[in-house]
Amino acid sequence: MSTAYGPYLERVRAARRPSGGVLLEGVHALKHARRFGADVEVVLTPDLERLRTLLADLAPDVTLPEATVEVDVTAWRALTDGRDLPSPALAVAAHPQVSVGDVLASPGHLVVLESPRHLGNLGAVIRVAAAADAGGVLVVGDADPWHPTAVRAGAGLQFALPVARVDRLPETDRPLVALDAGGEPLDDLPDDALLLFGTERGGLSASLRGRADRTVSIPMRAGVSSLNLATAAAAVLFRR
Repeated sequence: MSTAYGPYLERVRAARRPSGGVLLEGVHALKHARRFGADVEVVLTPDLERLRTLLADLAPDVTLPEATVEVDVTAWRALTDGRDLPSPALAVAAHPQVSVGDVLASPGHLVVLESPRHLGNLGAVIRVAAAADAGGVLVVGDADPWHPTAVRAGAGLQFALPVARVDRLPETDRPLVALDAGGEPLDDLPDDALLLFGTERGGLSASLRGRADRTVSIPMRAGVSSLNLATAAAAVLFRR
């Protein structure tokens, strides 16, 4: 691998570490990041012509930044750790400065995920929340909503709405609505509600469920025990 690519390899490695930047894998993550104002530092690709063609087909409103570099196959394999990405784009963006207060101050429904177990599901919820024009997503616990796996699953839509992580949900005057199988049937929700989702297996913790002003459930066919986390979020957010 040419030494000219060394700085790019180091930047990609840094972006895989917490707070080291945001790694964007694939065209969908790149297009959404650019569309929603991300500061994309560099775009790397093994096939610049194909990347331009894909963007022209999928997102003609999106342009590549000046710092777009075509690399050779050896460098590409090193940059991607030998993995096959869905499309020939790997980019690094600056990590946006979003506080927990920024999320809680956002208008509209807020999605609160308590200790999500799978980063792919976490990213999928963010994608749903962005599509539904939710106010933001707050993750309670250790899961990082900006982890490359979550960003890939979210198609880079972390840049479309405020997203942050916190150890414990702060006190708030906004109504808290818990999603739980034992709750009352889902109906109209306050426009400024925080929607609390637990894990698929264990649900919400007793402490967070106890803080809820209301507990609601998604009506389901008898015998169906649960929904995928992103599906549950979609069922609630798109209910009109």
